[in-house]
Amino acid sequence: MALIVQKYGGTSVGSLERIQFVADKVAKFKEQGHDLVVVVSAMSGETDRLTQMAYDLCPRPSAREMDVLLSTGEQVTIALLAMALQKRGVAAKSYTGGQVPILTDDAHSKARIQTVEQERLRADLDAGRVVIVAGFQGVDDSGNITTLGRGGSDTTAVALAAALKADECQIYTDVDGVYTTDPRIEPNARRLDRITFEEMLEMASLGSKVLQIRAVEFAGKYAVPLRVLSTFQEGPGTLITLEDYAVEEPLVTGIAVNEDEAQLTVRGVPDRPGIALSLLGPIGDSNIEVDMILQNASGDGSPDGPATDFTFTVHKRDYERALELLKEAASGLNAHDVSGNTDIAKVSLVGVGMRSHANVAARMFRALAEENINIRMISTTEIKISVVILSKYKELAVRALHEAFELEKIRTV
Repeated sequence: MALIVQKYGGTSVGSLERIQFVADKVAKFKEQGHDLVVVVSAMSGETDRLTQMAYDLCPRPSAREMDVLLSTGEQVTIALLAMALQKRGVAAKSYTGGQVPILTDDAHSKARIQTVEQERLRADLDAGRVVIVAGFQGVDDSGNITTLGRGGSDTTAVALAAALKADECQIYTDVDGVYTTDPRIEPNARRLDRITFEEMLEMASLGSKVLQIRAVEFAGKYAVPLRVLSTFQEGPGTLITLEDYAVEEPLVTGIAVNEDEAQLTVRGVPDRPGIALSLLGPIGDSNIEVDMILQNASGDGSPDGPATDFTFTVHKRDYERALELLKEAASGLNAHDVSGNTDIAKVSLVGVGMRSHANVAARMFRALAEENINIRMISTTEIKISVVILSKYKELAVRALHEAFELEKIRTV
């Protein structure tokens, strides 16, 4: 049979009843003869509860102690799942990230995995045990507990699958796969049979919450077959795999929506070399990530000659700080105006089929124009076209594009 790494998220292990349900699923796989490594998250809401406790006690808790605290959530679920399996007559053993060990760098709260020791895991697998590993955590060279950041259990599962050369890494969650778009927005959204790593990476970076970006990057780098499935609903899920395995890719695979960005604009700055650095340098120095950037000639000239306008987007959490920094930088350049807008949405088409087809952008713009949706910014790559629009039009835009590219006709198994 196969060596499978399974990961169950917080909603999948959110109560004792659900942990027992997961134990039943794992036991069935074991009965079929598979070797299993199971990665679990903390119970849903537990990480938030622990975080709130820390901040109620101390306004600025140390990163090291936060990692010690937050890692306890997964320690509860690995032990409970091991007990549930043992009760069913299935040999099982639990490990924290430090016990495996999963070795990371020392960047607390956002550590990166460096190596995974396999000796203990393989010994238990050879002995017929189900191995249960705490997701989201590891240990640095000094023996300090580290955590991998939100959604880090996905990365743990993929890293274990890569190290063990597993036949498949299965991510169990509360959805039954990756869809052409959010079914809550477009009822005709279809579950995809498969999607490439490249497409999934774009979808994840553009707002799809199905998988953590780092997990997709890791899986793509080490060619780990990755499958998204529902814990509570039977079905084949969605296989995320290499592009070489995909046959007759559709023109567009999916539509992503991201409402977590804000738009900033500075008008009428001198059009000369170094202006972009003067405006965006302080923002980058403050560790604020800039996404889309648009520069165009300004209608407002200046005594110093031609002028230009800059528009760019940042995450909403960074909006106030970015606006403050932009105003400071613009004041020294005699800019005409600085403004911002948090009421925007980024809607993106994603598909490797775009590489070999022309006029995708024109088709997209036509569909939006027919709904009288104004485009504020545009960004493109080989397999993605993103537009910024007012947030109130996002659902209309998604439905119009889903119909225009006939995504409801994508074949599923």
